[in-house]
Amino acid sequence: MTLTLDPVTARRTHRTVEPVHGMIYFAPEGPEEYGAIGLRGARMGYFASRSAAMGPVPAEVTIATFFNFNPALVRRAIPEAWTLAAPEAVLAARLRAADRALRAVWGDTVDGPEVAEAAALARTAAMRACERPEGRPLFAAHAALPWPDPAHLVLWHAQSLLREFRGDGHVALLAAEGLDGVEALVVHAATGDVPAEALRATRAWSEEQWAAAVERVATRGWLEPGGALRLTDAGRAARQSVEDRTDELAVHPYQALGEDGCSRLRALVRPLSRAIVDAGRLAGLAFDDDEAP
Repeated sequence: MTLTLDPVTARRTHRTVEPVHGMIYFAPEGPEEYGAIGLRGARMGYFASRSAAMGPVPAEVTIATFFNFNPALVRRAIPEAWTLAAPEAVLAARLRAADRALRAVWGDTVDGPEVAEAAALARTAAMRACERPEGRPLFAAHAALPWPDPAHLVLWHAQSLLREFRGDGHVALLAAEGLDGVEALVVHAATGDVPAEALRATRAWSEEQWAAAVERVATRGWLEPGGALRLTDAGRAARQSVEDRTDELAVHPYQALGEDGCSRLRALVRPLSRAIVDAGRLAGLAFDDDEAP
């Protein structure tokens, strides 16, 4: 693979724009729209809405593509969700939720020229991603969906595609490293970036399952001895290798924009993403796009 763009640029651009897509998993409009079509609970809404592009798939497909959730948690939502609402209805509800949520946060800005320009740039990158669906099942399913019309939803959908493109590549690298879903979470927790309990609880792994995964990662020589969850030099090197390769695999879409186009996209979206975070639409997560002043 020939890279004509710095992989760091791909990561920075992804981080800057990601709140535009990521808010759909935290915005109250999501559960409201999913509940209105018959889905039960936030968990079912999450698994069904992100899986629906693949059709009425069994739980095993969602488990495989989402990667780090406890399979038992997924099976409590899928395939029952498809008996309550067809995938097409779920996708329509998700789009309505995105529309309402972005309008609520951005106000009149939603119809402004900055959003329109950002949408055009992001769509260019997403269309470039569509040239390489191989090995990226979750991305490919979303790439087959029709494009929405309003600019703010074009921007949201484009980032949805770019997120799943990057995510499928990341999952492939974790699998190649021989990590299962809960082990990957342990490694993430050991970086200190996210509390271990938050990762364990949100993915519904039991304390026993988590402890067993910690032991498996420790036998690789990746964890410091003792009670604290910290990576060894070998663990940090392995983790960094996966992250670096993830950046490299995610470059292809952004090569359509080049450095200047990526810089322009970040400049346009940065205030939009800040507005989403400041409005509490990312569950209190801080906004970090590597260029924040």
